[in-house]
Amino acid sequence: MELINWHRLFGLLLTDFFTGSPYVVELEKDLSIKKQLLDVVVVRKTEGEFDEALPDGLENLTTHNLITFKSHHESLDDWALKELTGHYVNYRKQVSPSFDSLLPESEFRLYAVCSRQPHSLMAEVELQPVSDGVYDCRRGTDTIRIVVMRELPEAENNAFLHLLSASVSRVAYGTAHYRQHSPETSTLVKQLFVGYKKEGLSLPYTMADFKHDVALEHIGELTLEERLKGLTPEQRLAGMPPEQRLAGMPPDQRLAGMPPEQRLAGLSPDEIEELFKRVRQSAPDGGPKRKRK
Repeated sequence: MELINWHRLFGLLLTDFFTGSPYVVELEKDLSIKKQLLDVVVVRKTEGEFDEALPDGLENLTTHNLITFKSHHESLDDWALKELTGHYVNYRKQVSPSFDSLLPESEFRLYAVCSRQPHSLMAEVELQPVSDGVYDCRRGTDTIRIVVMRELPEAENNAFLHLLSASVSRVAYGTAHYRQHSPETSTLVKQLFVGYKKEGLSLPYTMADFKHDVALEHIGELTLEERLKGLTPEQRLAGMPPEQRLAGMPPDQRLAGMPPEQRLAGLSPDEIEELFKRVRQSAPDGGPKRKRK
């Protein structure tokens, strides 16, 4: 039994990936009176170019892109592809002007995205390798593109797919390299970490690492007040040259905490000796006495 809704997370991450693009992602598309859900449909709604590199295997998107997804708990088998084909037939009828005027088949593509290699499917049908982790499966006149997340190269365009791969190294790569498109995605990644932890997957890249990287990525969007929030005056001045630190401090605090070398910087030996005499004279007991040799 799955501890988190991997299908929904896959759809939500796709939603984030296509934010601001000509494509709109629809989750759990209801295709019949008797509820049957297609995992994801990526639909081109407007004209324009998508200016990012698409994940391997998804670079040939068209107007209507139907995707079935299998997490690491599930196996992509022949029946799953049959279901996808059935969803496609139903969906095409629904979005076409009429049953007698169906949209062209060229406006539809079918995809199956899975976490691990589909061994049972490979034993039954021939998969044509396209690139690392990407295969084509011919079914009659249709071609279903199959993407195996654990086999994809560790590249930034594949980062969000690696998040869902349940492979320690690839999940770590995905969290370190996925560039989120909306603030809500941080919550999704947090759910992933919680889910993986419950399932016993030990990740070298921690939630603290993720929060730190997200903060660094978006630090330029913060106001000066937001950047300095929570810092003490000493922390705000840390790393500044002595002259700048002094300029930002009250006069009675400017020498506090400075080492003697910095306090006396710029004074000649005679000036230092004169200053030492004044200190001894002003001390209640006459100041420290030099030891005689």
